[in-house]
Amino acid sequence: MTGSWPVADGGGDGGVWRQIFNFENYGDLLALVHNSLLAGALLGLVGGLVGVFVIMRDLPFAVHGISELSFAGAAAALLLGVNIVAGSIVGSLLAAAAIGVLGVRARDRNSIIGILMPFGLGLGVLFLSLYKGRAANKFGILTGQIIAVDTPQMAWLLGTSAVVLAALVLLWRPLTFASADPEVAEARGLPVRTLSLAFMLVLGLAVALCVQIVGALLVLALLVTPAAAAARITASPVLLPALSVTFALVAMEGGILLALGSSIPISPYVTTISFFLYLGCRLAGGRPAAQWVPARGRLDPLGSAGPH
Repeated sequence: MTGSWPVADGGGDGGVWRQIFNFENYGDLLALVHNSLLAGALLGLVGGLVGVFVIMRDLPFAVHGISELSFAGAAAALLLGVNIVAGSIVGSLLAAAAIGVLGVRARDRNSIIGILMPFGLGLGVLFLSLYKGRAANKFGILTGQIIAVDTPQMAWLLGTSAVVLAALVLLWRPLTFASADPEVAEARGLPVRTLSLAFMLVLGLAVALCVQIVGALLVLALLVTPAAAAARITASPVLLPALSVTFALVAMEGGILLALGSSIPISPYVTTISFFLYLGCRLAGGRPAAQWVPARGRLDPLGSAGPH
């Protein structure tokens, strides 16, 4: 019947549940996604760590803004026939630099993001409209893809992840202090604005990484939700990043494994797992921690703890 909904009877190729969960020949399919599982582990690690500072610095809106320019860069690369990961990284870094330089204050930052988001989305739609190749390539940029992580793309993911993790190692202590108490950090001589710009560039790289797997529209599920869930149940400087990474890994690897046997993109699985992790932590924790600092002291610019 024209215009009717598909019958969710679980039978036949068109059954809704069969499209969402289908584990036939699962073992054979699992051998095809070893690159995707490795990429998921990398993104879980990077997303979980970066997400801690996204929550601390109140930057979820910035993540969404950067993802739109990352989408535009990837779409431009697809149209031009060049490396999509490189295009995504260029778009992310341009957006992150603009937000970091022009949006020093929260009000300015939100205005800049509100301007960049429709601009990036419009460019991305334009580039995809001009692209005459496979429709799956267009769809994958927006909603993610699971099996298309080939060896060259894996090399890009490994290299970019290494840069992000190395930057986090260098910035972790001063960035923690500047994020938890920026006024005191600046008074103690920390270059707060430089740290802010540096983190925005790191965030841009992390967004570009996540866009490759979960898509531009749903990158928040990896860079915001796991850290937000962890922050509901702990303010410990050790447990918070550890739980954030754990939640991100569970969402990524679980999403990949569930999506493997279905005809549905990976993103709904990742976002659903992330949401229920957050919901569980919210019910267990009751209220979010106010700051990520030790209960009996604050971090000084050198990273030591002392009374305040």
